[in-house]
Amino acid sequence: MEVQCLQYFNAANEKAVAKFLNRKIGFLDITDIIEYCMSMHKAIPNPTVEQILDIEQWTYELIEVGGRMQTLISIIIALIIFSVLVLIHEFGHFIVAKKCGVVVNEFSVGMGPRLLSRVAKSGTRYSIKALPLGGSCAMLGEDEDNAEEGSFNSKPLWARMAIVVAGPFFNFILAFLLALIVIGYNGVDISYVSKVTEGSNAYEAGLRQGDRITKYNGATVSVGREIYLEDYVSPLDGSDISVTFVRDGKKQTISYAPDSEERYIVGISYYETDPKATISSVPKGSAMDQAGVVAGDEVVEINGTKISTGKDLKEYIDAHPFGKEEINITVKRNNKEKKVVVVPQMTKLYSSGFVYNLARDKQSVGGVLKYSLVEVRYEINTVLKSLKMLVTGKVSANEVSGPVGIVNVIGDTYNQTKSEGFMVTLFTMINMAIMLSANLGVMNLLPIPALDGGRLFLYIVELIIRRPIPKDKEGMIHFIGFILLMVLMVFLIFNDIRKIIL
Repeated sequence: MEVQCLQYFNAANEKAVAKFLNRKIGFLDITDIIEYCMSMHKAIPNPTVEQILDIEQWTYELIEVGGRMQTLISIIIALIIFSVLVLIHEFGHFIVAKKCGVVVNEFSVGMGPRLLSRVAKSGTRYSIKALPLGGSCAMLGEDEDNAEEGSFNSKPLWARMAIVVAGPFFNFILAFLLALIVIGYNGVDISYVSKVTEGSNAYEAGLRQGDRITKYNGATVSVGREIYLEDYVSPLDGSDISVTFVRDGKKQTISYAPDSEERYIVGISYYETDPKATISSVPKGSAMDQAGVVAGDEVVEINGTKISTGKDLKEYIDAHPFGKEEINITVKRNNKEKKVVVVPQMTKLYSSGFVYNLARDKQSVGGVLKYSLVEVRYEINTVLKSLKMLVTGKVSANEVSGPVGIVNVIGDTYNQTKSEGFMVTLFTMINMAIMLSANLGVMNLLPIPALDGGRLFLYIVELIIRRPIPKDKEGMIHFIGFILLMVLMVFLIFNDIRKIIL
C-alpha cells in the first residue's frame, strides 16, 4: 500500500515539476496537481511490478487529460466572453431599431441552425441557435432597396444613424458596467506621484511626492496607467516634459528637460510584478527586435541564469548591467523555447524623474462612477493609439492578434491566475472583457465598409450631399469592404497560428 501511494506521489511530482520547468504551469500548480492525482487513485493491495508501472502511466495520462481539460476550459471562457460582447452589440441595434419602429425579423442568441424559436406578436422571431457565438439582429430591408413601412431604409436618416451607432455604444455601456464592478471591488490607480528623485529635473522644477497629475505631455490623465500609455506610445526623446498637477487644491503646470544617461540596452519592456517574465513590448530596431524576439515572449534564461518572474528579470538586469558583449537569452513562445544571441546597443535613455502610482485605492460611490468612465476612456484611447502606432509603423502587423491569438491570451491569463483563487481569476477575466468590449466598440466605428462605421460614414455623406447613395453602389462598397475584412481575418488567423507553431 505504501509503495503504491509513493508511486502515485512520485509520478505526479515528476510530471508536475517537468511541466513547471517547461513553463506550462505555475509553481503553485505543482501541489494542486499532486493533490488531485492522490485524491483520484484507488488502493490496490500488494501491487505487482506491472501494476506499479501501470500506476505510473495512469498518473501521467491523468495529468495530460487534466491539461487538455484546462485548455478546453480556457476556450470555453473565451467563447463566453466573445459571445456576450457580440450579443450585447446586436442587442443595441435591436433595442434602438424597435424604438424607431423598424421591423426586426429575427433576434437570435448564437449562430447556425435554430434549436429553439418563437415568433412574438410583433412578428419578431426570437431564436436560440446551435453555435454559442454571439447573436444577430436581422431587420426588414436592412440590406435591400426596400422602402415599405417598417423597413430599415424607410426611416429618416437620424434614425438609421442611431440604429447603426447603438451597437458600438452598447459595447461601451457594457465596458462601463463591468468597470463599475472591478473598480468598486479593487479600487483604482489614481495618478498621483509616489516618488520624485531628489536632484532630478522634475524635482528642481517643483514636482513633489503626493502631487496628483492631471495632464502629462498634453494628454489628460486620471490614472497611472494613462501615464504609462503615453510613455509607451511616445517614448521620451529629449524634448521637454510638460506636467500639470494639483497640490492642495491648486493646479500648477511645469515644463522641464528629462534626465538622461547613456547605457547599453537590449530593448524590452516588462512588468516587475508579472508572475512570469513576459515581454510587454519590443521597440522596432532594438537589439531584441533584431534577434527575433516579440512582445508576449517570456524570458526564461539569461547567460545560464534561470528567470521565472518579472522580479527575477529586474534583479538580474540590476545585478548584471549590459555591456557591449553578446548575451545569450532563452525565450519561450507558446510553450516552445528559443535561444537567441542579443548584442546590446549603446543608447541614450531618458527618464521623467518621478514614479507614478499604479496601486489601486478604494473609492467612494462617486469615485467609482467617475473612474469607471475613466476606465472606458483609457481602453478607448489604448485602441486608438495602438491603431495609430500600427498605421505609422511603430508596431509591426505581426504583433496584431486575431481571434485565435485573443483566445490564446485569455487562456494563458486564466491559467496564470487560477492558482491565485477564484476572485482573482474572475476579476482578471472581467478586465479582459472590459478591454475587448471597448475594442469591439471602437473597431466597429472605424469608417470601413461592411462595419457599422462604414455605414455611418455613408450616412454622413448622404447628410452632406442631401440625397441617398444609390443602393447598388452602397451594396458594392459594402461587398468590397466585406472581402477586405475576410482577407484581413485570414491574415490574422494565419499570423496567430504561425506565432503558436513557431
